[in-house]
Amino acid sequence: MSAEDQSQLAPVTTDIQLRLLLFTDERLAHRGEIKRVQDCLERLRQETDFSLEIISIKDQPQLVELYRLVATPSLVKVFPEPLQVFAGSNILPDLERWWGQWLDTVAALKKQFGDRQLVEVEQCDRRLAASQTEHSKEVMRLSDEIFQLQREKEALLKQIEFKDQILAMLAHDLRSPLTGTSIAIETLEILSKRPETEKTIGLRGQLYQQAKNQLQIMNRMITELLQESRQLLTKLDVKPQPMALSTLCQQITEQIQERFQRKSIQLVLDMPRDLPEVYGDRELIRQVIVNLLDNAIKYSPEGGRVRLVGLHRTLQQVQVSVIDTGHGIPEEEQEKIFEGHFRLKRDATQEGYGLGLAVCRQIIHAHQGRIWVDSSPGQGSEFHFTLPVSGDRQA
Repeated sequence: MSAEDQSQLAPVTTDIQLRLLLFTDERLAHRGEIKRVQDCLERLRQETDFSLEIISIKDQPQLVELYRLVATPSLVKVFPEPLQVFAGSNILPDLERWWGQWLDTVAALKKQFGDRQLVEVEQCDRRLAASQTEHSKEVMRLSDEIFQLQREKEALLKQIEFKDQILAMLAHDLRSPLTGTSIAIETLEILSKRPETEKTIGLRGQLYQQAKNQLQIMNRMITELLQESRQLLTKLDVKPQPMALSTLCQQITEQIQERFQRKSIQLVLDMPRDLPEVYGDRELIRQVIVNLLDNAIKYSPEGGRVRLVGLHRTLQQVQVSVIDTGHGIPEEEQEKIFEGHFRLKRDATQEGYGLGLAVCRQIIHAHQGRIWVDSSPGQGSEFHFTLPVSGDRQA
């Protein structure tokens, strides 16, 4: 014990007497039992002088831990030693059984040491005060540790959840480039059986390039899958650089055009020629645009129309929008769709994990941008996101 603690626990000389602590709470169900115990102690006090302190567990929670109380009301006999604890409906029977023995012990102490409390009682007071002080410090320390552990647990759970979402989505997204590569290879196989002409030679070169592009996309995705199996994905590995959105969107529409044609959906690209470069990770932004277009295909009716639009919104931002003619999204669900694993009722029969928009939001937020939806049931949906203009950011 420190010198400061010792100075605070100076010897106390008080009359030798029975010392009791009665712990109570404010619950209605316990009021009757508490009153019966208090009435009994008041009657006993009229016959015998003893110390009684009534303590609310709400005001002194550290004492609840100190005495390891498990119920209320609880009666604690502090002096004479040994310390005894009685709780609940057992208090009155135990009090009746022990009362005479306690009084005999106090009388013997008074006879042995006179009418003043001596070393044993002082030591008892000191031990009690020291225990309370140390216990309060320990409770505060443990409370801080518990709070920190809870915050760490919440952060880890979010990291694990988001990692699972990213891995599932990337695995799902491998299907598209795999399909594109497969079509290119199958077409090359057909061309190999035909006589070579200037036209077939040119087509073969285009198909080789298409297969190469799709394999590069898959390589990037697989690399990310391997990386993210070892690290948490709440912190995306963003590698930003100046990039032309118009060029990226043109490449995406060419690669995904066939999927729109299968459903007879018209895909319109509207990118101004003077759209400035943005500062972002090309492959992550590609992933966002592809996911939004995938959703547009999924939820637009046959013969519908989808627009991919670029807009120089401010001097610092460019806005990209994917506008469809689908069923629309109820207002109360427009924010929820960006949460992981949230699926609209109309999604029940659709393929996928319901992860894309949650991941899109993570990616756009990592670029210091914003993503949102404007929609009304029966009138289609407009998904928008913003990216910073390149400017001098590369410096």
